[in-house]
Amino acid sequence: MRFRDFHQNIKIRIIESFISRFVGSMIFPFMAIYLSHHFGIKLAGILLLINVLVGICLNFVGGYFADQFGRRKIMLFAELLRFLAFFTMMICNSPWFTSAVITFFMMTVNSVCWALAGPANQAMLIDVSTPDQRKLMYSIMYWANNLSIAIGGIIGAFLYKDYLFELFIVLSVVAAVVVMLIALFIDESYKPDKSKHRPSEHVLRIFSSYKRVLTDRLFVWFVIAGVLVMSMEFQLTNYIGIRLSDEMGTQQLLHWEIDGVKMMGFLRSENTILVALMALFVAKVTGRFKDRSTLVVSCFFFTLGYAVIAYSNNIWLLFIMMIILTIGEVFRVPVEQSYMAAIPPDDARSSYMAFNGLKFNLGMLISSLTVTISAYVSSLVMAIILTMIGLLGTTIYFLITPQLDKRKAEAELRQAS
Repeated sequence: MRFRDFHQNIKIRIIESFISRFVGSMIFPFMAIYLSHHFGIKLAGILLLINVLVGICLNFVGGYFADQFGRRKIMLFAELLRFLAFFTMMICNSPWFTSAVITFFMMTVNSVCWALAGPANQAMLIDVSTPDQRKLMYSIMYWANNLSIAIGGIIGAFLYKDYLFELFIVLSVVAAVVVMLIALFIDESYKPDKSKHRPSEHVLRIFSSYKRVLTDRLFVWFVIAGVLVMSMEFQLTNYIGIRLSDEMGTQQLLHWEIDGVKMMGFLRSENTILVALMALFVAKVTGRFKDRSTLVVSCFFFTLGYAVIAYSNNIWLLFIMMIILTIGEVFRVPVEQSYMAAIPPDDARSSYMAFNGLKFNLGMLISSLTVTISAYVSSLVMAIILTMIGLLGTTIYFLITPQLDKRKAEAELRQAS
């Protein structure tokens, strides 16, 4: 299986996603600084929270609409709206006119666009791919996204302060290109029933759609396991970062003096570089192992790595554990997403994808709670708690993978017929 064997929609999505995330990473990671500069730290925090909550709520609407009206229509509408938002942000941060208020509202519009287009994008990838293509497809997207975010973030750190207007120009141009790519080259992958519904009926149907999702126990347990395992990933920039800055004294690494804050930066960079180097190689290797074994073993090593990093202050041990957990991460992600693709029925894929998108937000919530808990317990107890969270997620995966394999086999039979 090679890149050129993918459906045209997949190729365009990979390329478009890389470019969009690359340019977006030059700007959006720094918008918290922008808001705090214009509104103050307290109000900036509230504004960012509003932004996130709007995205979460409309994520469900996006999933429902993509199942009701088709993937391409929702994607095209969202990307056109995103282009208008970026163009407005460019004007509002130009040498001739500045408005932080309008910029914030356009940031919220961008969150709305992500919420609308996200489930449709994910569902389309499943629509046009075969089960044997998905691990490679998700590996390439995972690699491309990590690489684009890492490079874009580094470039943005140098350009954001002095060239914000120019960055918004580039972002607007990229958004316009994405609109044209979807309009001219993306094919509709799902044609729903053409039954008409009144606006009031859609409100009721949204609730019934997600009631159907919640009654799928296998899917619910799959999401819970994913939340628990993913929450480990967010610990590095939350509890672990705070612990290292407080507990890790300055140590000598070759000719450099490394403290806890610098160590966290090194670990993040190590993770990004290793993912970029290993992700595509791992995609070819995973086919030799059973998906069940790959998922469970990779989650175990992922948990083990973070468990040690949550307690140790030894530089070399921290580096070694980051290698181990990154290997677990790059093996876990494509297999986990491949299983996810096999769970939803054809007529509710976007709704399932929308609910699955909550893993990120719930994982962040758990990592925030562990910061609060860490104020009352020792580092050893925190390391044990984090280990138990990761092992619980791993155990759930172990228990449900026989059902996942059965669901995956049924999906392959349906697609073959």
